[in-house]
Amino acid sequence: MSIAALQEVEVDYPGRGRALGPFSLALDPGETVALIGPSGCGKSTALRLLAGLEPPTQGRAVLAQGRGETSVVFQAPPLMPWASAQDNVALPLELSGVPRAEAGRRAREALDKVRLPGVAAAKPAQLSGGMAMRVSLARALVTRPRLLLLDEPFAALDEITRRALADDIQALWTELKPAIVFVTHNVEEAVYMAGRLVVMTPGPGRIASVTEVAGPYPRPPGFRTTALFREMAEKVSADLSAAMGAAA
Repeated sequence: MSIAALQEVEVDYPGRGRALGPFSLALDPGETVALIGPSGCGKSTALRLLAGLEPPTQGRAVLAQGRGETSVVFQAPPLMPWASAQDNVALPLELSGVPRAEAGRRAREALDKVRLPGVAAAKPAQLSGGMAMRVSLARALVTRPRLLLLDEPFAALDEITRRALADDIQALWTELKPAIVFVTHNVEEAVYMAGRLVVMTPGPGRIASVTEVAGPYPRPPGFRTTALFREMAEKVSADLSAAMGAAA
């Protein structure tokens, strides 16, 4: 049974026209999905619908039920600059009524899991871009969500940091098994991060193709050098080129 779904949704913005749709997507527990497409195709709009941050103009968004069941990590970590890393991570717990001491303990545990021991007292300005993204990831996971939405979280990071964070997210998935929706315009990143790859047309975004990646998850060392990875990356790249050409 799906934990969240978009059912024939359409999104129109005043003065801009249609941004997304018709678009449908159903998410099963624990599965990993990547939305791939050019800038402006509605990938982030679809993510906001799944997060309940905005309603569709038409169609229906079925959200994961319950407080803390859905967490979002944005491209620019929206950390409170005046608060410590621990307090930033503890925020969703405190908002849901968890006592401050318990929230702090669970926040420190979450920071340890994203490989940030010893930074609990640091302010965001004292953190590198990769460290700030890890804090944002710890905050998203501290509630143990069933659905994790990632909106181009690696876009502003260097290649080494991107790869390390990709492996960190998969290691955390092993423990928590949330469904993941990963938004990107990078085909190779999508193949590495997800088992189902949804290619979208230029805006207003619709589904151009869906590809299943049968390889192991989490990805083993050296996966990027395998024939399967290259085959999937080439297929999805061709699908994306075809979708963009058809829209031209």
